[in-house]
This record gives sequence, structure tokens and C-alpha cells, in this order.
Amino acid sequence: MPIVAGAEIKVVGKSGQISLGKSYAGKPLRVERRPDGSILLTAVALVPESQLWTLEEPDRSRIASGLAWAALTPAAESDVEDLARRRTGSRGRSRGRRK
Repeated sequence: MPIVAGAEIKVVGKSGQISLGKSYAGKPLRVERRPDGSILLTAVALVPESQLWTLEEPDRSRIASGLAWAALTPAAESDVEDLARRRTGSRGRSRGRRK
């Protein structure tokens, strides 16, 4: 069995619990029970179902592109009057599905 740096011995209490320390408090962990009797705990991030679309293509790439553009493009003050003129001038053209 390989020796792991930082390994500790923990004793499971009568209630079946162990303490991992405050750094893990409130964090979700995946528990993997292996055939040899070992248990592997892995910290995980949970994604709400309503946000799963952000991890799938093509949305994932579009989000990454937008973030890259935002990182390289300096912020600038918007000309609200110019935006309003553009909006009123584009009424006859459809830029996508709108309901």
C-alpha cells in the first residue's frame, strides 16, 4: 500500500461519523466505496439542474467566448442616445426569435 503525504488516522464514532475538520464544513463530498474496503472522499461542486445548460455545447463555448471577449475589451461608457437611435431604426429587421 502506498504511503500518502498528509495521511491521518481517524476513528469512526459510535454514531458512524468522523470529523474531517472545519475546512470541509458544509462542502459536498462524493463517497466512493471500493471493493477492497477502502473509501475515497472527493470534494465536488453541485450544479442546479436549471443551470446544467451552461455546461453543454454550444452554450459552454459561447459563454467562454463572451468571457474571453470581456477580459480583453476595456469597459467604455455607453451612449444611451445612440443605442436608442439604433433600436428605433431596426424595427423592420428580425435578429432572432422573439415572443
